[in-house]
Amino acid sequence: MGQVSASSSIVVAADPQRTLTAIADYADVRPRILTSHYRDYQVVEGGQGAGTVAQWTLQATESRQRNVRATVSVSESEVVERDANSSMVNTWTVTPDAAGAQVTLSTTWQGAGGVKGIFEGIFAPLGLKKIQAEVLTNLKNELG
Repeated sequence: MGQVSASSSIVVAADPQRTLTAIADYADVRPRILTSHYRDYQVVEGGQGAGTVAQWTLQATESRQRNVRATVSVSESEVVERDANSSMVNTWTVTPDAAGAQVTLSTTWQGAGGVKGIFEGIFAPLGLKKIQAEVLTNLKNELG
């Protein structure tokens, strides 16, 4: 059982603090930037920043879905979502860029063992990177 990860980045035309605040806004911004891969999204507790708990179903492929219940922590440059239902962690990292801010979305989890784990390690990151890129593009459009 090895760690599986996927990561995507984009530059947005907004300063890092505004970008971080938007990413940590689970009540208003998050529902607008999620793609059709996310179903049944809801805020369970909070809605703004650290301490927020949100849940959704991530439909990665036609036959592969994951029910996520994420608890949020926030630092000066990161928003971290830890899934209570699995080992999955989403980390949104915001760094200054000449054009505004660079946002990197990284997802890691403990993969399956054996042959299934080999295929998961190869194919899951490819599909997840596509989903991440769509969400990041939506964030960029949201920030104008």
